Amino acid sequence: MELVTLKDVLEPAEQGCYAVGAFNANNMEIVQAIIEAAAEERSPVILQASQGAIRYAGLDYIVALVKTAAKGVNVPVVLHLDHGTDFLQVMRCIRAGFSSVMFDGSSLPLAENIEITRQVVDIGRAVGVSVEGELGKIGGTEDDVSVSEKEALFTDPLEAQRFVRESGVDALAVAIGTAHGPYKGRPELDFERLKKIRELTGATIVMHGASGVPDDDVRQGIALGIRKINIDTDLRQSFVRAIKEFIAANPDNIDPRKVLAPAKEAMKNIVREKMRLFGSAGKA
Repeated sequence: MELVTLKDVLEPAEQGCYAVGAFNANNMEIVQAIIEAAAEERSPVILQASQGAIRYAGLDYIVALVKTAAKGVNVPVVLHLDHGTDFLQVMRCIRAGFSSVMFDGSSLPLAENIEITRQVVDIGRAVGVSVEGELGKIGGTEDDVSVSEKEALFTDPLEAQRFVRESGVDALAVAIGTAHGPYKGRPELDFERLKKIRELTGATIVMHGASGVPDDDVRQGIALGIRKINIDTDLRQSFVRAIKEFIAANPDNIDPRKVLAPAKEAMKNIVREKMRLFGSAGKA
């Protein structure tokens, strides 16, 4: 299939009360693992690339990999920019063929965040690209985006109401207690805040930093309006763990294909588990 927009997969998720997984992709094996899992689970899927992934793999390579993978399956596939903090980078991704982009202006004053996000939304709508915005700072580190515990700020529901109304975003990433990277303990999510944001905005809500969030909390978040859930750390951990185990068991192997094959299968298993948890399996 051709790539579809974020809005194309999140509107049915809204109607069906489930969430769609957004999985970070950095190379061919990760793209293949995500796409194959989506096809096997009959699930819509979002493949997203961060600014760090684009520097690592190259913008044209990322687009070509995902578009090639999407053509080989009959499920909806979105190519999404994750945490685009630079306006020009966002524009380059739109020009290169991304079907959805995120402008992360969460470090900016509210009015400036709204202004730039609105510009991205206007351009995106003109060319058929969905836009995700962010309000509040999500703790932890993901590529270029690093927020300390002291800097992490929960999303203010009233500010969220204004942000959604004035920016016109298709999806809103909120800070309710999740974090990027591995958790040191059980995350404490502010579900009352999430409920209030949803009531005031009616927005399609995005959960960042979902790797390591307990399944029951994920289900509760979905029940309260979360429709896009980002997964990265779980994939990285399974990828590296499988490679370490293979090399330990096969120290004389020099074939990278054999090293990466079990890593790909490990990631596929994670993606399939998440799709079932999110409720998107069987929805494509």
